[in-house]
Amino acid sequence: MKISVIVSTYNAEEWLEKVLIGYSVQTYHDFELIIADDGSRPSTKELIDQYRENYPVPIRHLWHEDEGYRRQEILNVAIVEASHEYIIMTDGDCIPRKDFVEVHAKYAEKGRFLSGGYCKLSMKVSKLISKDDIINGTCFDVKWLKSKDKLGFSQTLKLSTDGVMATIMDTITPTTPSFNNCNSSGFKEDMIAINGYDERMKYGGPDREFGERLENNGIKGKQIRYQAIVLHLDHARGYKTPESLAANLAIRKEVKDNKIVWTPFGIKKGEKQS
Repeated sequence: MKISVIVSTYNAEEWLEKVLIGYSVQTYHDFELIIADDGSRPSTKELIDQYRENYPVPIRHLWHEDEGYRRQEILNVAIVEASHEYIIMTDGDCIPRKDFVEVHAKYAEKGRFLSGGYCKLSMKVSKLISKDDIINGTCFDVKWLKSKDKLGFSQTLKLSTDGVMATIMDTITPTTPSFNNCNSSGFKEDMIAINGYDERMKYGGPDREFGERLENNGIKGKQIRYQAIVLHLDHARGYKTPESLAANLAIRKEVKDNKIVWTPFGIKKGEKQS
């Protein structure tokens, strides 16, 4: 299976470089990397160009002007531009474990989307992680992480569970699978069928709403939170406002109450033509 990995970013070169290193050492190689850039400064392009020269898989950089938070718009462009039938959605502050793409490829299934797991790190540890730590997998080692800073129970459990036990944990977990932009995947045709992301939505749940419309269209979530792991690097959230959260919750309520599948504010503008 050929895969398009879409990584969203905005003015975070230090974190993006760690992520690029993570995707350079994947056990699965049949994928392209698309950087969906919400208007970053020129130094982000310079970083991507630098890595592109000797990278093991194709890298594409999709960019639009910085006109405020418009992540959903550039993600919709990336969905349309994706070369392959299967898409993994993730963020430019999430370092993938070496088997990350392989796990998504293994569990990809028609009629489903996959919901992976993430381990939030402190700013201290986020800064400490080096190129060698990523290449060697040291930064995914619980003992190493705990030697640098505190690590929560949930994060410890995800990182220390593997093999058969990880499969069992994904089967018995009471957590409902949801579409989280840091670690989820699905078929491109299913994403196109719901018209992509709702571009009205700012920070705070647009990926969940995307998944809720997938569910309304018969595409059910499947849990791989203990098998597909990323390390979530710490960052400020200056774009998070009470107004955006309230507006997003209202949209999600309408989607749930009315079983909405298609957004007229997505890839194509307007109501779906019958």
